[in-house]
Amino acid sequence: MDQQRPKVEEINISNEMRTSFLDYAMSVIVARALPDVRDGLKPVHRRILYAMHDLGMHADKAYKKSARIVGEVIGKYHPHGDSAVYEAMVRMAQDFNFRNMLVDGHGNFGSVDGDAAAAMRYTEARMSKLSMELLRDINKNTIDYVENYDGSEKEPVVLPARFPNLLVNGAAGIAVGMATNIPPHQLGEVIDAVLELSRNPEITIEELMEDFIHGPDFPTGGSILGRSGIRQAYQTGKGSITIRSKADIHEESNGKTSIIVTEIPYQVNKARLIEKIAELVRDKKLEGITDLRDESDREGLRIVIELRRDANANVVLNNLYKQTALQTSFGINMLALVNGQPKVLNIKQTLNHYLEHQKEVIVRRTQYELDKAEARAHILEGLRIALDHLDEVIELIRKSQTTDEARDGLMSRFGLSEKQAQAILDMRLQRLTGLEREKIENEYKDVMELIGELKAILADDEKVLEIIREELLEIKERFNDTRRTDIAVGGTDFIEDEDLIPEETVIISLTHRGYIKRLPATTYRAQRRGGRGIQGMGTNDEDFVEHLLSTSTHDTLLFFTNKGKVYRAKGYEIPEYGRTAKGIPLVNVLQVEKDEWVNAVITVKEFESDWYLFFTTRKGLSKRTTLEKFANIRRGGLRAINLREDDELISVKLTDGDKNIMIGTKNGLLIRFNEDDVRSMGRTASGVKGITLREDDEVVSMEILDPGIDVLTVTSKGYGKRTPEEEYRLQNRGGKGILTCKLNDKNGNVVAVKPVTGEEDLMLMTASGVLIRMSSESISTTGRNTQGVKLIRLGEEEEVATVARVEKEDEEEIEEVNEDGPPSDQESEETTEENVEEPTNDTEDDE
Repeated sequence: MDQQRPKVEEINISNEMRTSFLDYAMSVIVARALPDVRDGLKPVHRRILYAMHDLGMHADKAYKKSARIVGEVIGKYHPHGDSAVYEAMVRMAQDFNFRNMLVDGHGNFGSVDGDAAAAMRYTEARMSKLSMELLRDINKNTIDYVENYDGSEKEPVVLPARFPNLLVNGAAGIAVGMATNIPPHQLGEVIDAVLELSRNPEITIEELMEDFIHGPDFPTGGSILGRSGIRQAYQTGKGSITIRSKADIHEESNGKTSIIVTEIPYQVNKARLIEKIAELVRDKKLEGITDLRDESDREGLRIVIELRRDANANVVLNNLYKQTALQTSFGINMLALVNGQPKVLNIKQTLNHYLEHQKEVIVRRTQYELDKAEARAHILEGLRIALDHLDEVIELIRKSQTTDEARDGLMSRFGLSEKQAQAILDMRLQRLTGLEREKIENEYKDVMELIGELKAILADDEKVLEIIREELLEIKERFNDTRRTDIAVGGTDFIEDEDLIPEETVIISLTHRGYIKRLPATTYRAQRRGGRGIQGMGTNDEDFVEHLLSTSTHDTLLFFTNKGKVYRAKGYEIPEYGRTAKGIPLVNVLQVEKDEWVNAVITVKEFESDWYLFFTTRKGLSKRTTLEKFANIRRGGLRAINLREDDELISVKLTDGDKNIMIGTKNGLLIRFNEDDVRSMGRTASGVKGITLREDDEVVSMEILDPGIDVLTVTSKGYGKRTPEEEYRLQNRGGKGILTCKLNDKNGNVVAVKPVTGEEDLMLMTASGVLIRMSSESISTTGRNTQGVKLIRLGEEEEVATVARVEKEDEEEIEEVNEDGPPSDQESEETTEENVEEPTNDTEDDE
């Protein structure tokens, strides 16, 4: 019974796991995933090509079914699934995957859209002309063979590889604990580098890059940005390069602009790329695209991206590069098997290993041909002896009873070897003629000359190198083509949008109903005070311009809404429209909600920690927050201030931390205090009381008031005035303020209170969209308790909606449009100062 029990061996599971996993890892590394540095092929590719060669499926023969090739490979050499073999063969037949295809496919072998190839029973294939060069002279003992998986067949360890396939077609594979990713290169450049290396072994990698291999050359073209990644990869074996699509900007006949993409980065799925662009447009992450079409055909790739009339094509294209696979990175890892061991190689080491392989191939082929020539010379020497003693040879053969007796007789009589004697016995009678005797002599002479040449080659390394050069030049002449991938010297990963947009001063207009547009500041010409103005913006019924500011196309615009949220956009991102156009809905630029609107817009160049944003609400609350807290604003906006019930944000200003703040109200009251009275608070704080309001009053303006400048007050009926800032004494925050303008039915309520120096121009926009540009210097300076002078002639029921300060034009063009002349300054009515409540001590801090 004890003898029948199975023998159980106790082992350490940790050691067993370690040993088993190592065996598995080495099997994957050596026998599956990594290419050999000599022929650039993985085992599966090598077996496919060898099986096709063995079956006679050469480039000059008819196509054969792919299933027949796959069956041959898995039946003899590759102990894995048929799908793996077929997919590997399909890749070798795809012109968008292999720089120089090794399989000539017939049928549906997939597409750059990611379409799979037809089943192997439908497609046909044969070797390409170039792949035959990988196997040329394989039958001349140029390489070693090993037994296949079951020992029934022999398969090559490596192919002769008459060209440096590892660099020409590249390789990609994931092993255990390591991976390789070698980009393809241009055939002629790589061959030239090998030729130069054979002449000058001391050549540097920099010289190889400068004069020969300029960089990877992908089958799908594109452009490589910069040489730094290439240089790092070639010097260390590892690096990263950025590949960008080739796109042209076309002006269409209808005035629109289109982006035409003709080449995409290597290994990018075109269909998925187009889907991604469409998704970004649908989600409004890409602006300005109106149509997207794939017009690719057998002539080549072509993606058409149509743009809006107002869209900047360079900016849209730059955003496409940033957000889609129109620009990708390719991580280079030049890992290959060297003598069966994985090694990371630089470009020179890779070329050196290939050159050494070619030396071995040439030497082994030469030795094979020498052995064959010497064997033939040996036979010819025996035939010559036989012809010199022809009668005696014939007599000896006639007297012999058997073939063995005749052979032995020849060997003993004339000192011949067994092979020579057998060759004489096998010789036909026709070889005994005089002409045939002469042919044997000539052949012997040629063979001896060949033997001398072959021995000279084996004795001289330079002759071996010369043969390598000749054969490489022959392949270059037959198969070289033009480079497909450009290299943009000094390129960067992404171009900032500002680099594509000229910096200029622009006017941003935003209406009450949320229409926004951009116009160059030079659109408006300066006019005299009292002019009728020009149409600055077309508006819908009951809509009016609410915000008007001068900024730069490169500045950041911060949009603060009535709900206390902040959004951001660059100046150039605001679409440019004609002077009378109403613009584009703000929801197409910012992700504002339906029930919120912009109440303040400021421009920022840089988000610095020593600058502040000062907030004021309609109910008179104020707060101060550092600017840097608004540097990162997501696309959906950011909470800028927490508002109390029935309150809204009315104004936001950028300060340096030591400014005087003035807050003006609808009923003509104004308070001036130092911003230090409001301590710095968090981003979501509610603030403290800036001004105490009467029951029927509300804040209309909050501005920064510097010493030595005037306070401009503009009313709804088109009246305005300048008042020296000295008349507004510094108070504590939270007071009720002092009178800044006498109000009545003639001039209406206060709509804006702004500081002016006289060095700027003013833009007044009415609710119907009429705009007038005037110099602030032309407005009279009067006291606090006056009603002001007429600034703009208004129609019935028309009111001033907003006022903005802009830079004065360098050369003012005065356009006189008021035939009756400007209103007289005598319209200003001096009044006695009214009794106004002094500031209170109400300084409650409610955050």
